[in-house]
Amino acid sequence: MTKAHGKVTLPLSVYWSGPSPVYDLDDPRERARAYEQVLREGTDDDVRRFVEVDQVIELWDRMVIPPSVRRAWAHWLREHRGVILEC
Repeated sequence: MTKAHGKVTLPLSVYWSGPSPVYDLDDPRERARAYEQVLREGTDDDVRRFVEVDQVIELWDRMVIPPSVRRAWAHWLREHRGVILEC
């Protein structure tokens, strides 16, 4: 498994509302759902472990994340990657 390919089950600390589904990261929809969960509930270490930053950019318009998380990521991407995305 890489951060953008293969299958992944998120840890209980990230997906705590029941048994975590197995996400197929080769499917962009499932990758977006897994990333949403990690961005909402994960620690910095979880984000580094499960999320590929270039994929966040690619999936940006598909992901359903809280406005505060979206603003934080938009700021980070602008500062660290020079990428400007709408919040």
